[in-house]
Amino acid sequence: MQGLNFTIFDFETTGLDPEKDRVIEMAAVRVCDGHIVSEFSTLVKNGPVIPKITEITGITNEELEHGMPERTAFQILNRYLGDSILVAHNAAFDLAFLHHSLMRNADRTFDNSFYDTLTISRDRHYYPHKLTDMCDRYGIKLEGAHRALNDVYGCWDLLKKMHEEEPVDKWMNKLGYMSKYGAPKWTPEYAVIFPTENKYEPRSV
Repeated sequence: MQGLNFTIFDFETTGLDPEKDRVIEMAAVRVCDGHIVSEFSTLVKNGPVIPKITEITGITNEELEHGMPERTAFQILNRYLGDSILVAHNAAFDLAFLHHSLMRNADRTFDNSFYDTLTISRDRHYYPHKLTDMCDRYGIKLEGAHRALNDVYGCWDLLKKMHEEEPVDKWMNKLGYMSKYGAPKWTPEYAVIFPTENKYEPRSV
């Protein structure tokens, strides 16, 4: 992965529907030639958030009042991404929110190539595959999960470990989805999407 530029990014949101729900926190880290060179993180003035979201993320409606306006946040993020390769864990979720949010706030989408560490995780490992689980597998320290910037650093470390284990090049622009849930409503036109199943560790007899 030397010589490439990556942006690892993550959203915390008010819900799971990228068309109706909104981003309440975003974070991104730029990596150039294997080195972290900058980071961007902000709360976004969207809401209100339901108690369940506050329970998961720790983000309160009072904090969001001091967040950045959505349009400003996504215009900054749009420029920050540039033409870098995007990286996310469960990228289908974050890419869909990125698309709908950019269309709403910047009148454009994106055409960046991407890696989904969740798709790679499902191929290489037994269930479970949450970011916290995968970081534990690889001995990666992840504190404060479900806060965007913490998850971004965990995701980058996970991609590096996976690449050291076996090059991830073939996984560019590939998105696996759980067959029982069906394909995502939106994915980039250039994404290679395919159904997948969780693999479970055999039980000892």
